[in-house]
Amino acid sequence: MLEGDIGLEGLSPKEAPAAQAAGAVDGEGAPPGGPSEQAAKMRVHEKYSTLPAEDRSVHIINICAIEDIGYLPSEGTLLNSLSVDPDAKCKYGLYFRDGKRKVDYILVYHHKRPSGGRALPRRVLHNDAALGARGAKQDQPLPGKGVQMEAGSPEPPMDYYEDDKQFRREEYEGNLLEAGLELERDQDTKIHGVGFVKIHAPWNVLCREAEFLKLKMPTKKMYHISETRGLLKTINSVLQKITDPIQPKVAEHRPQTTKRLYYPFSREKQHLFDLSDKDSFFDSKTRSTIVYEILKRTTCTKAKYSMGQGEGRKKDSALLSKRRKCGKYGITSLLANGVYSAAYPLHDGDYEGDSIEFNDRKLLYEEWASYGVFYKYQPIDLVRKYFGEKIGLYFAWLGAYTQMLIPASVVGIIVFLYGCATVDQNIPSMEMCDQRYNITMCPLCDKTCSYWKMSSACATARASHLFDNPATVFFSVFMALWAATFMEHWKRKQMRLNYRWDLTGFEEEEEAVKDHPRAEYEARVLEKSLRKESKNKEKRRHVPEESTNKWKQRVKSAMAGVKLTDKVKLTWKDRFPAYLTNLVSIIFMIAVTFAIVLGVIIYRISMAAALAMNSSPSVRSNIRVTVTATAVIINLVVIILLDEVYGCIARWLTKIEVPKTEKSFEERLIFKAFLLKFVNSYTPIFYVAFFKGRFVGRPGDYVYIFRSFRMEECAPGGCLMELCIQLSIIMLGKQLIQNNLFEIGIPKMKKLIRRLRRRRQSPSDHEEQGKRKQRYEVDYNLEPFAGLTPEYMEMIIQFGFVTLFVASFPLAPLFALLNNIIEIRLDAKKFVTELRRPVAVRAKDIGIWYNILRGVGKLAVIINAFVISFTSDFIPRLVYLYMYSQNGTMHGFVNHTLSSFNVSDFQNGTAPNDPLDLGYEVQICRYKDYREPPWSEHKYDISKDFWAVLAARLAFVIVFQNLVMFMSDFVDWVIPDIPKDISQQIHKEKVLMVELFMREEQGKQQLLDTWMEKDRSREEPCNNHNPKARSDSCGSGPAASQAYHGGAL
Repeated sequence: MLEGDIGLEGLSPKEAPAAQAAGAVDGEGAPPGGPSEQAAKMRVHEKYSTLPAEDRSVHIINICAIEDIGYLPSEGTLLNSLSVDPDAKCKYGLYFRDGKRKVDYILVYHHKRPSGGRALPRRVLHNDAALGARGAKQDQPLPGKGVQMEAGSPEPPMDYYEDDKQFRREEYEGNLLEAGLELERDQDTKIHGVGFVKIHAPWNVLCREAEFLKLKMPTKKMYHISETRGLLKTINSVLQKITDPIQPKVAEHRPQTTKRLYYPFSREKQHLFDLSDKDSFFDSKTRSTIVYEILKRTTCTKAKYSMGQGEGRKKDSALLSKRRKCGKYGITSLLANGVYSAAYPLHDGDYEGDSIEFNDRKLLYEEWASYGVFYKYQPIDLVRKYFGEKIGLYFAWLGAYTQMLIPASVVGIIVFLYGCATVDQNIPSMEMCDQRYNITMCPLCDKTCSYWKMSSACATARASHLFDNPATVFFSVFMALWAATFMEHWKRKQMRLNYRWDLTGFEEEEEAVKDHPRAEYEARVLEKSLRKESKNKEKRRHVPEESTNKWKQRVKSAMAGVKLTDKVKLTWKDRFPAYLTNLVSIIFMIAVTFAIVLGVIIYRISMAAALAMNSSPSVRSNIRVTVTATAVIINLVVIILLDEVYGCIARWLTKIEVPKTEKSFEERLIFKAFLLKFVNSYTPIFYVAFFKGRFVGRPGDYVYIFRSFRMEECAPGGCLMELCIQLSIIMLGKQLIQNNLFEIGIPKMKKLIRRLRRRRQSPSDHEEQGKRKQRYEVDYNLEPFAGLTPEYMEMIIQFGFVTLFVASFPLAPLFALLNNIIEIRLDAKKFVTELRRPVAVRAKDIGIWYNILRGVGKLAVIINAFVISFTSDFIPRLVYLYMYSQNGTMHGFVNHTLSSFNVSDFQNGTAPNDPLDLGYEVQICRYKDYREPPWSEHKYDISKDFWAVLAARLAFVIVFQNLVMFMSDFVDWVIPDIPKDISQQIHKEKVLMVELFMREEQGKQQLLDTWMEKDRSREEPCNNHNPKARSDSCGSGPAASQAYHGGAL
């Protein structure tokens, strides 16, 4: 039996001629020149031809096998364009070989090249059962092979897994052809073992899908945008002239006075749309989006051949075969299963070089992704045109955030300069530095530490005033209002972008139409349906099976499986083990973070005790600074490492939940990653701000960790300076190392590894290396797009640094601004030069990130209230000034905050080893706390001053929090979400749209009236009894009617 005849047995009469015609394309099963061959050639010419006639050499038949039947050649015929040389006609891979059809999407797959440099032939594989039943022998050579296999010769070794993937590819590509797409394959590439399938969407497919996706397209109607008048117009014109040097030289960025009316595309109303240039009506972003939707929707559902030889392999693969019968394989599933290794749209061309054709990518590189234009505005409209609305909104939000950091940075610098200017007038720090007071402080640790003079902490006290001054309170209030204003500013900016990008009518429900289930979700649903099916089969075992209708039962069971997967859904019971794993894992990760912070605390305590034994006076005098700096660096390294680990864990935890859609997956991943990274980044800072020095105890009755390590204390000037050091090092370190060095270094390292791997795998062919690579080969070597979650995450964490603890570090907005100026250009360069072009996604807002920003802004008010109240000395100073000061000044404040301790009350084994280290015997030492003196009746008990200060602190928290929250809500209420001019323009668009359709209906009515009038005038002469008049008038009727119909059409 001929190989081309395999699979014709047992087929229905309707399918057999189609299979014979498909076989005739390769010259198998039909005589030359017969009707089957002619019909097949006609079909190839009309629908599936992808190359000019002179380039057609080898055809690949789309083969789909059904178990125990053989192979059913489908009607789809795909031309395999082998040995494609780079040609300027196809613009080096941007077009098909004919130079006319644009490549809209690329599918990449791995294949094994045969030895000897021969072209990869079509491999027809047999089902074992069919082969045993029919005794098929290979009597003819396969297409592309020049040898003939003799009868009884051993079959060459086959890679069943690779052949399974090849068959699935062929079926899938056949389904794409049936969907109307046009394909062209290239396997003779410079990348070893990698083949490419180029996809083109013709005009009719683009129109069909644009209507289905409700894409808004430009109509012929244009209208003038209403401009501001009077003083606002003058101010706007002056601002435009001032900012003209920092505007990008991009046509899309220029202010426009007219705008086209956009409307969801409809094939019935094509005459309303501006179709003057059909080639540019659908831009490359829209074309790739349409093709991607078809790729997701198109499935590969037919069964495959047996996985191996013999009954053992068949039993082992029974479940797998059932899955393939029931499963649906869209592009997401095929990518997950390795059938295709990559799928991506192409970049518009090269971005470097003078001889290359100018394109949007090159324009973005010159006006956006270059560090030399860091001072310019971003060409957001061009970014949206090239990458889509979702990425455009990210960069618009990043630009708006960076702009809003400018006033915050200015105010922060003013607050810092105020602290510098008033440091010499700060009475508490002057008292601490005055050696005449001769205040002796109690030891900072047991045994090894000795008594010390308060004047030795003079530098720390003076530095604390730079950040702990009355202006800090004002700055905290300002930053809370700044956060509320920023959120309102972004909402208004977002509405302007929605109007400019014609997203005002876009709703999430429209996205739900094309929100397909994820591959992992489909697989889990399939497993669940198979378990149900097996249970039902066990119940029906006692029912005998009719042997005559075996084939019908198999088809019914397969179809039942497909219907079953459509009905079955994953419930909370199915996901309960995953939810439990999530809860336990997140609690464990948070506990790990707390344990690491505890380990750093122990390091600080033990390091302070070790440095205290050092003989060098300079080392002992700088113990606090040394311990703080080294501990913060350890914290920074741990935070950076755990950030990467927690990111992977969050992704794994989200995967085991098996969310249904990509949107649900992304939102759950964002929540978990943000929670873990928030705890990881801010736990060391929370410890210094709210826990360090709070649970120390007192001399003679200290609190110990593990009965060995004494809890550390704050400096006499408070913990605010240490909080400032901690915050600044962690913030700057994360921005410099994680956000910048990692983003630059890791992609370049991956690129280098891929290049070395390709050199090792591919043979050295100097002739091929000298050729210019095709566009899809160059883009394949780029890094795949991994989503915007990492980009948003680092900015949200930075937003937390800027707002949460800004009372301790007024320069945080300035450092964030400097980082973001670099970050924008770094991200832009990464998107333009380092990443494959992502599929454009429509979006009207930044999604869940806005809610996270609002939550961080609200939390910042509470945290800053506690920082000012409990971490700084602002409240104790106010209490002393208005309740205890003798002369209305701050003189005596330091002495007021210190308590006394009699050294004879030390516990055994805790007194200093060298009590005479200061040169005299100490009887009374001082420590920072509000307690009764040793000569009091209730010695060392908490004094009344402590309760007075605590009441003032709590009152300040309540007043500050409610006042700032009210002011933030007032700002939210005063500033409207939608700018007035935008709401007017949206209303104007609706009115114009109604007028446009009313005019169209009136035109139709006028045509109908004209037709009826002419019909009436034609019938009246026909009723005349004069034969000559009737003949003349009726004879001209058809001509008039034809003329009218021609005009109407």
